[in-house]
Amino acid sequence: IPISRKKGFSKTVLQDRLKDENIEYVHIKALGSPSTLRKKLKSDWDYDYFFNAYSDYLSQNNEIVEQVYEYLLGGTNCIMCFEQTPEKCHRSIVAEKIKEYDGNGMTIKHI
Repeated sequence: IPISRKKGFSKTVLQDRLKDENIEYVHIKALGSPSTLRKKLKSDWDYDYFFNAYSDYLSQNNEIVEQVYEYLLGGTNCIMCFEQTPEKCHRSIVAEKIKEYDGNGMTIKHI
């Protein structure tokens, strides 16, 4: 179950709020970084290692990227993260993997 300590960003609260705006919320648990990677990052703050290892994880589990890609074909989408910058967000790796999978020049915009 996704848990956020940021007010309004826990799965249920966020899902309910988005539903009020006719926005579908889809949680894909497998997109989360593996626990071992999160724990290592919290101990050494080695983002280079973390992002390389997470990229490898997605490469070894390409069906996750395929699943997200299928959602993206339905229209405008957003992959959310609460990190302050894309450089510290593992979702930026997801976005790049989706772009690679697409192969047609899909545009990724970090906002």
